[in-house]
Amino acid sequence: MAKKKTKKKSAKKRTSKKTDALLAAVRGAQHRYVGHVRLDVGRAGAARVKRMIYPPGFHWAKDMKPITGTDFCMHAHVGFLARGEIHIEYPDGCIVEHKAPQIIAIDPGHDGWVVGKEPVVMIEFDFESDTVSRLGMPTEHKH
Repeated sequence: MAKKKTKKKSAKKRTSKKTDALLAAVRGAQHRYVGHVRLDVGRAGAARVKRMIYPPGFHWAKDMKPITGTDFCMHAHVGFLARGEIHIEYPDGCIVEHKAPQIIAIDPGHDGWVVGKEPVVMIEFDFESDTVSRLGMPTEHKH
């Protein structure tokens, strides 16, 4: 007696895309774009917590300088670089390279740009205009 051949059914491939939590909208936060940067901002006590997404090709001098009207970014940035690579340049020519994952502290008075083809995702904590004094940061970059 001949054996009957049966075809095995191939398992269906699942095509559901998993949401990237680092890029997903942040619940309860205010959402906006400034100079191609996506900002999600929420309050935590007296501080603000911000998730910023800088797209590939972002350069502060090109994308933000026309908006702010200042020669350099005058904000201090303190937080966690969760994805990507960003270089910071100070007026004295000092360049600091930041690559995820990394804790960051960027002094006011800087230019910056995204390196590579991946967006930069930064989680930042600030106190608006009191960030420098509340976090004990210098008012400008020094060696």
